[in-house]
Parts: sequence; C-alpha cells; structure tokens
Amino acid sequence: MAFWLIKTEPGSWSWDDQVRKGVEGWDGVRSHQAAKNLRTMQIGDQAFFYHSVNEKRIVGIVEVVREAYPDPTDASGKFVQVDFKTVKPLPSPVTLADIKADPRFADLALLRQSRLSVMPIDASSWAAICQMGRVSP
Repeated sequence: MAFWLIKTEPGSWSWDDQVRKGVEGWDGVRSHQAAKNLRTMQIGDQAFFYHSVNEKRIVGIVEVVREAYPDPTDASGKFVQVDFKTVKPLPSPVTLADIKADPRFADLALLRQSRLSVMPIDASSWAAICQMGRVSP
C-alpha cells in the first residue's frame, strides 16, 4: 500500500462534502505531475485529505476504490481521475505550520513542492502525521 496527500479548496470540495458523498471521483487535476501520481495509485492506497487556501491542514483520510480512468471534465482527454472513499477524520487536524515546525518532514513534498495537488507521502511521515492527528495509521 502506498500513501498520498491530496489537496482541495474547501470552498470547492470540503471534507464535509466528501463525508456526505462517501465515494467521489477526484477530478479537475491539470498538473501533469499530479496526474502522474493519480495514475500510480492503486486500490487500497490511502491519502490524507488536505484543505488548502486559508485552512492549510490535513483533516481526514480517504482510500482509493477505483484506479485512474479518464477525467470527464477534461475535453483534451489527457487527464485522469481516481475515486476515493471516506475512511475517517483526523480528531486533531494537522496544520501546515505543525508540519513545517517538525524536522522529520524536511523532505516532504508538501514543503518542497507546495503547489502540487497530489503527492506521495513516505510511510514514516504517514505514521508520524497520523500520530499528530491522533488517529491510528
């Protein structure tokens, strides 16, 4: 199993929206690197659900339930989407400031490539962030 972080603007698609829907396609990704990451995902992989813009915090965990397929919002046919199901919220959301303050995360893509919307998370960082969020990995 691999681990990921997916970013969303809560005004467009929030954790509450994800919880209400249960399973939803992650569409609208137009970065080639982020799309490559979507194509790499496999059923059972998990991802942190990150609220960007003003909140800048990890609020929940989702799981891949359908691997990459054509994104119907992309007229060019170049981009894909992945379906995620809601797994659980983080009882204590982990902020970007918390992650920046912790030296264990110095190499995390979230800090190195801050504009990337879909990124891998290594297993030790996943476990540490889960601990910070008070959820079992």
